[in-house]
Amino acid sequence: PWTRARGSARAWSGSAMVDLTSSADGFLVLTAVITVFFQLSFFAVAAGCKFDKVTDFAGATNFLAIAVLTLLLRGTFYARQVIISTCAAVWAVRLAGFLLYRILVIGEDKRFDETRNDFCKFLTFWIYQMFWVWTVSLPVTFVNGLGSNPPLGPADYAGVAMFAVGLLVEACADQQKFNFRQDPANKDHWCDVGVWKWSRHGNYFGEILLWWGVFTIASSTFRGSEAFGYFTVLSPLFTTAILLGLSGIPILEASANKRYGSRSDYRLYLKSTSVLIPFPPGCYRPLPEWLKATLLMDWKCYAVGLADMAEEQQPFDGPGPPTNP
Repeated sequence: PWTRARGSARAWSGSAMVDLTSSADGFLVLTAVITVFFQLSFFAVAAGCKFDKVTDFAGATNFLAIAVLTLLLRGTFYARQVIISTCAAVWAVRLAGFLLYRILVIGEDKRFDETRNDFCKFLTFWIYQMFWVWTVSLPVTFVNGLGSNPPLGPADYAGVAMFAVGLLVEACADQQKFNFRQDPANKDHWCDVGVWKWSRHGNYFGEILLWWGVFTIASSTFRGSEAFGYFTVLSPLFTTAILLGLSGIPILEASANKRYGSRSDYRLYLKSTSVLIPFPPGCYRPLPEWLKATLLMDWKCYAVGLADMAEEQQPFDGPGPPTNP
């Protein structure tokens, strides 16, 4: 009886795995399970050792795990599946490597100064990271779970181009800002070199663009019985929302405004530099405020704290590159 029970258990687990890997909706459940296990494993290490060196690395490598595992488990290796998985994997490897190198250099992540020793607060961040990874990976999970293979078309090529441009902009912006901050001479300046001369948050522009590109690749399959794939638009929408309205630009702008808001050269930088979409400063400065706020998303909420410093403005204190925190 025990032998038969074990055989039945193996048969059940095998059939369950087949069910999870035989359709796109099955892959959604599988990737959720993988993500929870992946993040809780790293959380145990981070919470137990009370250090930050694996936190961002865990998020980026989770994307890699989802892309590779869903591609291999489905096993069809259609061109679109290989393309979209490669895009996600390249982005994840680049980001994981950069974030790991950065935290090893700077030593600790100040974001966790108030939560590192609080189990519940620290766990809350990791739960958010689970949701972030699973949601943003949706287009990759969906495409890799499909049994159909529509021919490649204009949307695929456009999506790849968007991804490539976004990845290049994000990678350049990240490295330029990191190099800038490592120079002691730039301690009291905000970054306006390279990409940052044209955008105050060029890395976020790159990340938003590349995930809209990944979704565009996936959209080629949204037809017939697969039309429900449009729900994967949650991936770029969530990315855009958190960077524009939650944990991205609002926090960084408020911090920079508080630190540099009384300086006239910083205020000139704000007026001359697009908040997100790279734009030539000479062309951006004369644009009407309504146009900046609508098409270029330079919203009033990003100017928090500046009005209070209007009477405390300090003149530019000499040569030196103004730079972003």
